[in-house]
Amino acid sequence: MAVDREHVLRSAAALLTRKSTATMDEVAKAAGISRATLHRQFAGRDALVRALEALGIAECEAALDAARLAEGPAREAVRRLVREVEPAAGLLAFLYSENQLFEGEQNEGWSRIDDRIAALFRRGQAAGEFRIDLTPAWLTEALYGLLASGAWAVSEGRVAPKDFHFMIVELLLGGALRHPEQPREES
Repeated sequence: MAVDREHVLRSAAALLTRKSTATMDEVAKAAGISRATLHRQFAGRDALVRALEALGIAECEAALDAARLAEGPAREAVRRLVREVEPAAGLLAFLYSENQLFEGEQNEGWSRIDDRIAALFRRGQAAGEFRIDLTPAWLTEALYGLLASGAWAVSEGRVAPKDFHFMIVELLLGGALRHPEQPREES
């Protein structure tokens, strides 16, 4: 019987977003396969996490494309981005917490994603929408942190899923938007 790798990855992602400490036995059970079959697909937890990382990158890049980051006001593009990335937020939260395992090894895909999101914040700063005293790199990291926190809060039942988008966008933009009375900083 052929093992559907996509099914195994999605099952692992669903489990690990709820329980990041799940064992390979638990991952196999969630996927409906034996541990031996899981190990034939993924030599160990590191290999599984790398495969989940590739899936997370693909889903995040698809969300970036769907959000049309270059269209309209930057703040509206941020709103679209959060909406588009929401289905993958749990997986991204897991990967965000697992990144310390691969310290010093930045996947090229994450660099592409970082660059695209930072460019959105730079565009908003150039248009006078976003504060210029917060760097695009910091705004990007803040977005990642809010997405991860929102996904964890939803998965633990502390936040209603319907509030995910609103709370992230309002908190991020509430802190990032430039207000008319705010002085411009000199570089």
